[in-house]
Amino acid sequence: MSDQWTIVREWPELILEKLEGAGVARITLNRPDKRNCWNAEMCAAFFESLAIIRADKTIKCCITRGAGKVFSSGLDLTFLRDVSNSGLLDWDRPTPTIQLAEAIRNFPRIMIAQVHGYCLGGALGIMNCHDLVYAADDALLGMPEILRGSFGQLVTSTLLHGGLPVKKLAHIALVGKNFTGKEADQMGVISQSVPAEELESFTLTIAKEIGSRHLAPLEHHKITVQLGRDLGIGQAIQVDQLVGQRLRRAMDPLGDVEGYLKSQKGGPNVEYKRPDVE
Repeated sequence: MSDQWTIVREWPELILEKLEGAGVARITLNRPDKRNCWNAEMCAAFFESLAIIRADKTIKCCITRGAGKVFSSGLDLTFLRDVSNSGLLDWDRPTPTIQLAEAIRNFPRIMIAQVHGYCLGGALGIMNCHDLVYAADDALLGMPEILRGSFGQLVTSTLLHGGLPVKKLAHIALVGKNFTGKEADQMGVISQSVPAEELESFTLTIAKEIGSRHLAPLEHHKITVQLGRDLGIGQAIQVDQLVGQRLRRAMDPLGDVEGYLKSQKGGPNVEYKRPDVE
């Protein structure tokens, strides 16, 4: 299969593409002259992209990446100032970037962040809300908020609940020094780091593998993670049971046992594909 991308829709700040026949979409943050920092227009375009992907059940996963030399330098400070100057927000009306982060975290597709160059501040928080994160070894991640006069909204909470030890989080936030993709991998902040020249192909290979699988178990894995991550072990196991029953209403997890076992003779084989995959 050739990696031919088709543009589904293009905004000034963002491009949505689809890899035909692969179950993969790709969102490119497209403000390279501003280091892909997030503004209101980029947030709105990202929401619209998610709506388009949601309507297409052939898409199993989506890659988020940045155009140019960086993934994203964070939030556009002019945009952030405008939001702050709009007055005290009601507690049930979070800022656009918080809404976006929650939308990514709960979106019923597998979301993959492909990180190169810089990923700073609010962009790091948004990155954390993706299901998988692959970064270049030399990518630079960090929290410059303390220096500017903030505390790291969204970044602090997502790193902490992502399992980063408190002392490591405090060091990243209070000292303010960036850390590399390789260091992020060692700390468990990302899924894996790879050499920069391999990042694009590595991420796409993972995405295509996910895109070849049945949508139902992918969605139910995400349901289990998002519901169970903040629960005690007993409640998390109960959630697993409930989600398992829900999955069985969507598909038969044991519907091709013979074909699966045959494909695994001689050792693990991730090339197996269920016959009912659309």
